[in-house]
Amino acid sequence: MRRLLGRPTSTPASTPASTPASTSAPGSAPVPARVGGTQASAPVPVFTADFGSTAQWVAGRSWAYPNGGPTNPGDNKLDYLVSDASFSRTGTFRATRRPDGKWNTGLLTTEGSSEGFMVRTGDVLESRVRLPSALGAWPAIWTWLDGDNEIDVFEYHPDNPDLLELSNHVKGSSHYHRDPAIGPGRWVDLKVEFGSRSVVWWVNGKQVFADRRGVGRRWRAYLIVNLSVCAGRYHPAPDRDVSAMSYEVAYLRVIRP
Repeated sequence: MRRLLGRPTSTPASTPASTPASTSAPGSAPVPARVGGTQASAPVPVFTADFGSTAQWVAGRSWAYPNGGPTNPGDNKLDYLVSDASFSRTGTFRATRRPDGKWNTGLLTTEGSSEGFMVRTGDVLESRVRLPSALGAWPAIWTWLDGDNEIDVFEYHPDNPDLLELSNHVKGSSHYHRDPAIGPGRWVDLKVEFGSRSVVWWVNGKQVFADRRGVGRRWRAYLIVNLSVCAGRYHPAPDRDVSAMSYEVAYLRVIRP
């Protein structure tokens, strides 16, 4: 979730055909395909997010921020990370305006938790999110380790309402995915395979980008889920009359084939 992905996105790369908006229940899981007339067993996740678990997640600090937080003005963010459970541990990631002009923001990371879960090469991450509506909102699911190893499962800015930003900072690739099924307040299904030779993204069940660069054989990283707030350099800051914003994560799981 670096600053370079906050640059204006008025001229994105070409994109595949659009996919229909998702209409299934927010927390519903995909139904396993049938093989030979019988229903195939679904892979068992090695990690299923329980955002309320203090063993899985640390709230309100991350070494992806200078000195672990709470602020990160160098990335043109108004964030002031808070550990208050109401900002992240319900699965709704919130931000509220502060008197000093910054925003209290919710962030969870597996880094520093007692379980210390890390994704690694070959893993597949699946999630379902409801995108925010307020200008200035900057939601993301991403990975991080020791100042690097960053893969952005997604980033979103409501001023580009139909666009998701998908990035591999490990090997330097990115893609702007436009789709009329994407929009403020919409539910979006996400899937990413962290392949050694190619990181592959699916949106609403359709493959939309394979970077053919991958993460390498020994890659691993912690998970971060958060809502940042833009300071206005690359995307609009929140309107002055807006004091709160949020987005939702219905589920997040990691499958290890």
